[in-house]
Amino acid sequence: MPPIPDLSLPQLALIAGLAAVSAVAGGVAGYGTGALMPLVLVPLVGAAPVVPIIAISAMFTNSARIVAFRKKLVPRRAVIALVAALPTCALGAWLYTLLSGRGAAIVIGSTLIATVPLRRVLKRRGRRLGEKGFAAAAAGWGVFVGGTTGAGVILLSLLMATGLEGAAVIATDAMVSVVMGVIKLTVFGLAGALTPTVLLVGLVIGGIGFPSTFLARLIVERLPVPVHTAMLDAVVLIGGGVMIFGALRG
Repeated sequence: MPPIPDLSLPQLALIAGLAAVSAVAGGVAGYGTGALMPLVLVPLVGAAPVVPIIAISAMFTNSARIVAFRKKLVPRRAVIALVAALPTCALGAWLYTLLSGRGAAIVIGSTLIATVPLRRVLKRRGRRLGEKGFAAAAAGWGVFVGGTTGAGVILLSLLMATGLEGAAVIATDAMVSVVMGVIKLTVFGLAGALTPTVLLVGLVIGGIGFPSTFLARLIVERLPVPVHTAMLDAVVLIGGGVMIFGALRG
């Protein structure tokens, strides 16, 4: 009998392999698990359990990022994002099956793509997103991160717009994401969404992702800040494009 009744050993191996790849990608780019894992999870366990599974695994991978990049953490940005986004995250988790409409995906994807050139223009002019603007944007982000698996890229864009770069973006994003994850899991638990299969698959992905994140640190430490920033910009652009493409296909 397989360790997880609903999944065969080859299926578990596939999940584990992608978990390692996505953890390394996420450790370098700040975003990966939420984008890659659904590609395997949806066909194997269905769409409904994916958000809770990712929420569980993200507690491991984000905790590893905090440890790996702790010297680059910017606590003030994390606190601002959390104060603004925690209430809306709870709302988003409660409504997570209702917040993935085509129109919303197109708007969010287009906005993400626009933030990359806009941020670069503002940087050249010596301007950046202020704390009040960051707080307002974080409140909006909270709704989507509570109810989707792909909204993490939005916070990356917001943090970069405030002037953070490289590993500081990864560490601060991870700190915010851990606290948000507690809120999401609490809501999912109260709603009965944390089934044995969800818990076990989430633990498998997270358990493999935690050590894989330290491999990502070795890569980041050897990347010049401009190169790392360019990679983060690419992630934001691709994430926005994927949202728009998925909405138009649907």
